[in-house]
Amino acid sequence: KHIVHNGGLYKRPFNEAFEETPMLVAVLTYVGYGVLTLFGYLRDFMRQWKIEKCQNATEREEQKDFVPLYQDFENFYNRNLYMRIRDSWNRPICSVPGAKVDMMERVSHDYNWTFTYTGRVIKDVINMGSYNYLGFAQKAGTCQEAAAKVLSQYGAGVCSTRQEMGNLDKHEELEELVARFLGVESAMAYGMGFATNSILVGKGCLILSDELNHASLVLGARLSGATIRIFKHNNMQSLEKLLKDAIVHGQPRTRRPWKKILILVEGIYSMEGSIVRLPEVIALKKKYKSYLYLDEAHSIGALGPGGRGVVEYFGLSPEDVDVMMGTFTKSFGAAGGYIGGKKELIDYLRTYSHSAVYATSMSPPVVEQIITSMKCIMGEDGTTVGKARVQQLAENTRYFRRRLKEMGFIIYGNEDSPVVPLMLYMPAKIGAFGREMLKRNIGVVVVGFPATPIIESRARFCLSAAHTKEMLDTV
Repeated sequence: KHIVHNGGLYKRPFNEAFEETPMLVAVLTYVGYGVLTLFGYLRDFMRQWKIEKCQNATEREEQKDFVPLYQDFENFYNRNLYMRIRDSWNRPICSVPGAKVDMMERVSHDYNWTFTYTGRVIKDVINMGSYNYLGFAQKAGTCQEAAAKVLSQYGAGVCSTRQEMGNLDKHEELEELVARFLGVESAMAYGMGFATNSILVGKGCLILSDELNHASLVLGARLSGATIRIFKHNNMQSLEKLLKDAIVHGQPRTRRPWKKILILVEGIYSMEGSIVRLPEVIALKKKYKSYLYLDEAHSIGALGPGGRGVVEYFGLSPEDVDVMMGTFTKSFGAAGGYIGGKKELIDYLRTYSHSAVYATSMSPPVVEQIITSMKCIMGEDGTTVGKARVQQLAENTRYFRRRLKEMGFIIYGNEDSPVVPLMLYMPAKIGAFGREMLKRNIGVVVVGFPATPIIESRARFCLSAAHTKEMLDTV
């Protein structure tokens, strides 16, 4: 278990567990991958000699003089390992992704190369895969009614950017509401959560990024042109060493000081189920006069007594975080993302952010879904429904994690994180676990390499306020 060193910074206990892979399990996992790789080479040899039918895409003879479109070896894993358990992913659902979903049944007659639909629908599958943390993914209720009303008034699409003819009164209302919800001076909404991470640095700046940051953060950082250095996950000694080195040595070759140093972290890490050590990160940020960019995609709405995310969870001030980013795609049951912070920062983004200038503005019913759900969480709809949902999610999280630990499973992450990774390790277990759960009418997400390290395959449960205790007991 992690021990909290700076205990004085925390107002509440901070318990995270990352149990080491047992030696026997690690050895058997490597053996499993070894056997699969061996059989993969054997089957590739048979395909080459036309003994086995070759189903994968290959370059045509007349294209041999050109540079190959793809590296053959990169597809080895897809052909021989992923293909065997491909039925565990991309399962189509045909209902609202609420606490329960309806799933289209499909079968494969050629070992997962192709799928055919039987026409049967698997009803009432308990949904443990959607990021529907507060249960706002629903087809009835106040949010749906408000969105339907706005749809009839404004239509579905805006067909223009915010700076041209696509700036609605609803967009302005949403941004004012988001700024109030976060406790920041100003906020700006984006049409796509993934695209929100346009990093605010450039050449001559340094980004210190957590090794487990999400793909959108990694991509945004790379596109910025800044130098990127990685620190160990949630490890403050590693971060402090990088900060010291950056200040002492400056930029490579020239030794000039960095223009800006930006620390890049997430609120909840969606594969590990861990929560950022925000009090310590802020202490380091202040000590070394750097900036902090916090991605709250999974934590906004899902943490803190009022659902205001990881800043409220630790009882900190939003002013200590320079850039607060998050998405509406999870707790709010909608689409898009936001960036919040000082007014100067948001005014700069409105002018220079590519998403703001070139992307079509958010769909009006989607905006209304966010406004209604956010007001519900804040209690501005005159009810306590939102607060009750936030509390229900926290109770479900602690109950589910406790029960799994009592059963003897290795569970990663923080005890308050609604993302619950259950370690599977062995490659054969990935597919088997997903299939067996579906047989019992439970839909889960199974994750393997390359989304996780090769010997750390896992099933990932996402809890929701919409889950009842009976559903969790069934799972």
